[in-house]
Amino acid sequence: MACMKLGSKADAFQKQGQAWFCTTGLPSDIAVEVEDMSFHLHKFPLLSRSGVMEKLIAEASEKGDGNCTITLDDIPGGARTFELVAKFCYGVKHEITASNVVPLRCAAEHLEMTEEYGEDNLISQTEIFFNQVVLKNWKDSLKALQTCVDLPHAEELNITKRCIESLSVKASTDPNLFGWPVIDHGGPMQSPGGSVLWNGISTGARPKTVSSDWWYDDASSLSLRLYKRLILAMEARGIKQEIIAGSLEYYAKKYLPGLSRRKSAQMGPAVTDPPSEEDQKILLEDVDRLLPMQKGLVSTKFLFGLLKTALIIRVDPSCILNLEKRIGMQLDQATLEDLLMPNFSYSMETLYNIECVQRMVEHFMVIDQATGGGGGSPCSIEDERLLGSPSLTPVTMVAKLIDGYLAEVAPDVNLKLGKFMSLAEAVPEYARPLDDGLYRAIDIYLKSHPWLADSDREQLCRLMDCQKLSLEACTHAAQNERLPLRIIVQVLFFEQLQLRTSIAGCFLVSDNLDGSRQLRSGLGASQEGGWNTAVRENQVLKVGMDSMRMRVSELEKECSNMKQEIEKLGRVKGSSGGGGEKVSGGGSTWGNMSKKFGFKLKSQMCSAQEGSVTKQSNPSSKAEKVREKPHKHKKDLSWEG
Repeated sequence: MACMKLGSKADAFQKQGQAWFCTTGLPSDIAVEVEDMSFHLHKFPLLSRSGVMEKLIAEASEKGDGNCTITLDDIPGGARTFELVAKFCYGVKHEITASNVVPLRCAAEHLEMTEEYGEDNLISQTEIFFNQVVLKNWKDSLKALQTCVDLPHAEELNITKRCIESLSVKASTDPNLFGWPVIDHGGPMQSPGGSVLWNGISTGARPKTVSSDWWYDDASSLSLRLYKRLILAMEARGIKQEIIAGSLEYYAKKYLPGLSRRKSAQMGPAVTDPPSEEDQKILLEDVDRLLPMQKGLVSTKFLFGLLKTALIIRVDPSCILNLEKRIGMQLDQATLEDLLMPNFSYSMETLYNIECVQRMVEHFMVIDQATGGGGGSPCSIEDERLLGSPSLTPVTMVAKLIDGYLAEVAPDVNLKLGKFMSLAEAVPEYARPLDDGLYRAIDIYLKSHPWLADSDREQLCRLMDCQKLSLEACTHAAQNERLPLRIIVQVLFFEQLQLRTSIAGCFLVSDNLDGSRQLRSGLGASQEGGWNTAVRENQVLKVGMDSMRMRVSELEKECSNMKQEIEKLGRVKGSSGGGGEKVSGGGSTWGNMSKKFGFKLKSQMCSAQEGSVTKQSNPSSKAEKVREKPHKHKKDLSWEG
């Protein structure tokens, strides 16, 4: 540690209880009271170095008080600093260090220890040491800044400002650009060429590079008031925002207990005495104000930690809204565990904070649409199969995340239907390539809320698009007794449509294999292995077609039975109406019911698919022949748009 030794005499001061005595052989003629300490000294050494002491001693002498007593209540640094000042006046040997130079400089200014009262007085010596030693070194500048907390004179003398400027300059300088570190870490010495020295001999080893976060831990030792000023000074010097954000995250994790439960080993020991709740509020709000509003500067998990802490200690609402906006900017990086925030409100309507999550989603969608990320058409199931999986764009990732969140909160019996639907509708339709996740959440909600009215069930199920359900989801929904009848009919229709489309595609692949068989037959014995592979693939496809054919047959039977039940209901309604509309036939009733259930696809589409199925008994027929008879079985299924 850098220091300056002053004086040459042996220590002539002795402490006895709460009093200091100067053992020079002469009796004391003045007592100086500082705080709870008494200094029994001599007038001449004090008045010869200090203008203030000269005035106070003169005033006491005029009063004719034989026992001269002076009280110094407002001296910077208190009794400890005045002890050093007294030793300096007596020429007693002592040291100026980075830890005491600021109190000494302030005390010297307060006591008017200028060059007028002696050459190389305390003001000049402390100023020289501060400028030439302390400000040149990171550690010493940091120690000096820490001593400025309770010293108003440090602000008046610009000592605090100079320390902060020195630290900001060193933090913005890359230590790797120099042959030796600009900071004193107590590491091995280096040669001007950059190699490590051992006993003055170059070892040839290169020093380790210093990362940009080397100053985080040191800066976190500052009080919040000084830390804020340091961060603002660094921003003014153009330090990268991600470095500033990293320091803010480090500081917050150190002093907010809710964030430091899983503190990394690099952060060192946790704070033994955590700040009070009011201090935590101030800290969190200041971190929010200092943190740049930019995506990706800090982790989403850290932002969620700040938000949860803010909700617990009830910070200013504007701070909570800012944190929600920050999370909304990078909501695609969140996890389901992050979203499951307990509801800390007094009402406790729901188990989880649904409104907070919805605001995040809405903010994310606003930004996504503003940047041109939204508005695209939804991917169809057939496109999904051709591509293998949906493209994981940020908006599709958020949609998947929210569907999972809805499934987690759906079992809450206190969750109102309006809140559930509002959150589900916050995700636009184009963001969901498939509605399987949404269907799962709806099914869980229906299971946990069996008292819902039929109209509410239908309204809830309108959130999902039956055309965007996978074959597995359709199979489950077709047998789900919790779904309204209208939804089940729609699911059965689209499931059959998907199966027939898949069978037509299988026929097309089979025809391609049959066409390639003739080409492969003339390639000789060297191609026998490829031919066997093609045969096996063809057999696998035929087995798959057989299973799908059986499923289609089962679905047709289910549709036929349902058609008969609907026709019976129509006849009963017609006969009980007493002069109402007469049911003319099954086809008319079936057509009317199809309109009632709201199918939007034309009957020709379904008939075209059935025409493809009629050819499945002849596996070698061409795909073109499948499309030649689009109206052959139109009478079997007449869904009208």
